[in-house]
Amino acid sequence: MFQHVFAEMNDMLDEIIKRYPSAEGLKKQELLQKWNLLKRMSDSVIDEWLMFEEKMSQVREQEMRPAAKLEPEQEAVTALPELHLECFSRGQGYFKLQMYPQAIMQFSRVVNDYPDSALARYYLGLSHIHLEQNADAQEHLQRILHLNGSPRLKGLVCNALGCIEAKQANTKAAQMLFAQALQHDPTLTEPLYNMDACRRSSGPMQYGIS
Repeated sequence: MFQHVFAEMNDMLDEIIKRYPSAEGLKKQELLQKWNLLKRMSDSVIDEWLMFEEKMSQVREQEMRPAAKLEPEQEAVTALPELHLECFSRGQGYFKLQMYPQAIMQFSRVVNDYPDSALARYYLGLSHIHLEQNADAQEHLQRILHLNGSPRLKGLVCNALGCIEAKQANTKAAQMLFAQALQHDPTLTEPLYNMDACRRSSGPMQYGIS
């Protein structure tokens, strides 16, 4: 049911790729506005998909337990209770506005109540990365790898950890982490881009949600 949406997004992106290099003036501004719209839509899709995947992961975990009392549909609603916290939604808002210190304050409140919230720790990790607080970022991100997070989220975590290593010029460690990211989720595009950027020692890193 999302095919028509992505078809439109791809058509818009193809237009940007074709016309932006030679565009000037108002046309260039128009294409840039389209690019910013696509970026916001992409971030929103990834954001919502991560939360969906986390719920699915929790449902699968519950189904493996012999004494599960809830049906999968009911479990999906209660799998991630932290999503209903006001501090979680505030944290997302601050993160999208690139107000990372405020986002850290809100998501820290979430993990105080739900220390095993992989999604909250992922937001914390990325917020610390944007503030160049790599040690704090690594602490949260590495903990996620030991939680029952979805393969996609774990792939994004390995990708983010690889970005930290790349920024510290630890190329070999970065490449290994990007490869691990693809092992968790082969559909991710960010690790492939980052591998190439790392080999060429040029270009910004891509995290998945920014």
